[in-house]
Amino acid sequence: MKVVVDYDLCESNALCMDCAPEVFRVEDDDTLTVLIEEIPDDLRTKVEEAVRLCPRQAIALET
Repeated sequence: MKVVVDYDLCESNALCMDCAPEVFRVEDDDTLTVLIEEIPDDLRTKVEEAVRLCPRQAIALET
């Protein structure tokens, strides 16, 4: 499973980082960094929650 971010939609609200700080980080300049693109099984639930909570629906998962 791979996480994909549409940076044109992303507002760096940091809700994804709150859900899965192992995967997402909002930088000091308010840009989002994906720390792990290929999501391991043990983080899947956290990342799915981050996708669901994204207010701009800028995050997606691909298999």
